[in-house]
Amino acid sequence: MIVVAPDLSIPESELEFSFVRAGGPGGQHVNTTSTAAALVFDVAASPSLSPDQRERLLDRLASRLDSRGRLRIVARGTRSQADNRAEAVARLARILAQALAVDAPRRATKPGRAAKARRVATKKLRGRAKNLRKPPDPDG
Repeated sequence: MIVVAPDLSIPESELEFSFVRAGGPGGQHVNTTSTAAALVFDVAASPSLSPDQRERLLDRLASRLDSRGRLRIVARGTRSQADNRAEAVARLARILAQALAVDAPRRATKPGRAAKARRVATKKLRGRAKNLRKPPDPDG
């Protein structure tokens, strides 16, 4: 089981893994072994998700999902297939946890007295600088 949040755990049977060859360090070893891990999680059809969780994930991860509602994560940072698999699972848990997190409601605030004073002071300074650019007044 992969624990994503206190109220959500995903069984590993819902994850599809495939392993492909990865470039990078390793000499000729990388040309012969499939160490990069590609993980696919079907958000749209997962029985582990509640309807609310599914809707939230489909909305928040829309740009990362394919046309069938599946999330694909590829990890190829190390030469070890097991390490890359663990990295992909950790990334999946992190992505799902962030997408499921409920944002605190925004409370409207007003600028404080000091902020207003600074704003007025900079406006006055700017106005003085512009006045100095004017030609001298012939009448005055």
